[in-house]
Amino acid sequence: MLTFKKALSSSIGKKYLMAASGLLLIGFLVTHLAANLLLYLPDGTAFNMYAKGLKDLGPGLWVLESGLFGLFLLHIAVGVKLHFASPKGRPKGYVAGQSSKGGQSKYGISSNAMKWTGGILALFLVGHVAWFRFEVGVEGDYMTTLNGEPARDLHRLVVDTFQNPIVVVVYSAVMALLFFHLRHGFWSAFQSLGAMAPKYDKAIYGAGFVVAALLAAGFLGLPSYIYFMK
Repeated sequence: MLTFKKALSSSIGKKYLMAASGLLLIGFLVTHLAANLLLYLPDGTAFNMYAKGLKDLGPGLWVLESGLFGLFLLHIAVGVKLHFASPKGRPKGYVAGQSSKGGQSKYGISSNAMKWTGGILALFLVGHVAWFRFEVGVEGDYMTTLNGEPARDLHRLVVDTFQNPIVVVVYSAVMALLFFHLRHGFWSAFQSLGAMAPKYDKAIYGAGFVVAALLAAGFLGLPSYIYFMK
């Protein structure tokens, strides 16, 4: 069995780590979107109760956040390593639409842009966490009362943030990039794990498109809904 150190030093190990961490992060995005759907409700009580429930986990929340941070960091670090190692093993890179033994290649715009979409998403993540989690640069007191106890009014912070049309446009653009990143990343992860057998190829590729589209659309719809409806 590969040790973690050996996995990081071998090309195959890096691809396994990249695939596994990517699929786990997709799982996180699903749960994150499910929570964000509470923003569609008429008032912010349910969303603020959810946020308070997380805070009430106490040290457990920091454990979860630390694990999630480590997962993101691993995914980014391995991605960077694979990117800088790829010219040695594949000097010509991928050509959009090139053929392969199995027919038309799935490598195209999404795959060729992975380093750019990944980099932009990483920068977005830093800003997103800084603003909504730690309220860096946020002006005003976003507090409310839930069941007689003081709590963060995260719902109002989200609504106020998306009253800025520039924020809505930038956020929506990043979510569009998320679609391209996930579309390639989903099936590529299964390919790295050796699950892209010919009989499953089309199904996995199609599932990747559906997963990417649903997640991107789910996140993309929220800022527009809040801006125009709240």
